[in-house]
Amino acid sequence: MGTLTETQLQFLENPFAGVVTTLRADGSPHSTIVWVDATGGEVSFNTALGRVKPTNLERDPRVALLVLDPEDQYRWVAIDGNATLTTDGADDQIDRLAKKYLGKDEYPWRQADQTRVTVKIDPVHVQSYGLDS
Repeated sequence: MGTLTETQLQFLENPFAGVVTTLRADGSPHSTIVWVDATGGEVSFNTALGRVKPTNLERDPRVALLVLDPEDQYRWVAIDGNATLTTDGADDQIDRLAKKYLGKDEYPWRQADQTRVTVKIDPVHVQSYGLDS
């Protein structure tokens, strides 16, 4: 079981985009950009049901996340773990992430027929570089 340090969690509070990797049915990796949430010491991201990420994770919960400081490529946090998906609070979370990443009170690309989902990562391995502890 991996545990994030306070320094790593503080790093994830920055509006740095992450790259999340899930596994397709054939075992090949699928990587996309995500907004990262580190509220309450839990690391998660938000997506919508029906997209590739949650479809992959429902079949195989293994997930990897890399968050890189865009101003210093030698400052990063990487988390490998298992994902849990929930719709509880996902609409509020995407609005909170819109504030963090866009400075907007509401997610501007919300679709009426879309169900938002929070993907929580239970860390197994945690690595970082360029952080002070």
